[in-house]
Amino acid sequence: MHNSSSADVRAWVRMPSGKRLDLLNPTPFDWDDADLALGLARTYRWGGHSAWPLPLSVAQHSLSVMLLRRALAPAPGPLQDLRELLHDAEEGLLGFDAISVIKPFLGDGFRALTQRLEQVVFLRYGLPAWTEKEHRLHKQADRLAAASEAVHVTGWTREEVRRTLKIRAAVLDQDPLVARFGCAPWEPWPPAVAADRFLAELERLKRAVES
Repeated sequence: MHNSSSADVRAWVRMPSGKRLDLLNPTPFDWDDADLALGLARTYRWGGHSAWPLPLSVAQHSLSVMLLRRALAPAPGPLQDLRELLHDAEEGLLGFDAISVIKPFLGDGFRALTQRLEQVVFLRYGLPAWTEKEHRLHKQADRLAAASEAVHVTGWTREEVRRTLKIRAAVLDQDPLVARFGCAPWEPWPPAVAADRFLAELERLKRAVES
């Protein structure tokens, strides 16, 4: 049986821009913003399962979480909004959103890989580390999004969300994206639409941070 050394392991991803990302040794310069937006728009939540014709992208989810976090308590500034928008950015680079309950079964190697990707995302965009209060508000917004998606996007009942999925957050009736984008409530967007909307928000927030 052949045992490859770590130097032999190949984990390269070719980005649409032509840049290359080594998933095992990432740097902040290995993608551009459009690469990230498209990666998140083509990475699906809930294992790709959906009661709609299309699954829900991480890009669309990220926009929801940003708006829900802002509704819970206004963020101190655009840098905190940017951190919310990019809270799952490593999934777009990896092209995989693991259902949360299976993550422990993927082991320490997968955890280390995703942590390295998250670190280079924070470094590239100059994101501050979460404070305890900020992370608590983030998780509240993330769980609100998850509970609502489970019902309105994937088709779980509210009772199943509580009893089967063990998500205790409220299920929202109103989609936070409707007021901003004029979209149909809870309907997953096509990847091109999700990528465009995510990229526009990312660029807007970057300009606000720099101004």
